[in-house]
Amino acid sequence: MLKLTYTETGFRLERLKISLELWVSQRVSMTLCAGQTLYFEPSKASFLLPAKDPGLFRLEQLLSAEYKPFISFSTVDDAYVEVSLKGSWIAESMDAHEGIFIATFSNQVEFYLHKLWQSTQAQASFLA
Repeated sequence: MLKLTYTETGFRLERLKISLELWVSQRVSMTLCAGQTLYFEPSKASFLLPAKDPGLFRLEQLLSAEYKPFISFSTVDDAYVEVSLKGSWIAESMDAHEGIFIATFSNQVEFYLHKLWQSTQAQASFLA
């Protein structure tokens, strides 16, 4: 399962080794125990990856027809490609800008998406 956490300052992508169903049930239980509200809806999330990364080509090869409706790529410019994922948005309210986006794919697809995102974070840290 991929978990994208959106905050005021950016987002973080994590690969979790837990089923979507179990994670959601734990999240719902935690929210109920804390007396908080939980907003859950089908949604889409996007992030940028380097266009020239060889791993991106490998990822595109891995995507079977089964995943094509759920993962898409759009060229932004010569340097970046936007990756869009379909999944679920979880937040405290319908209007929240901070929250969690979750999606599930095959282990290989999740591995490559996470690995590519990590490489962009390493590059950004090096440049900062």
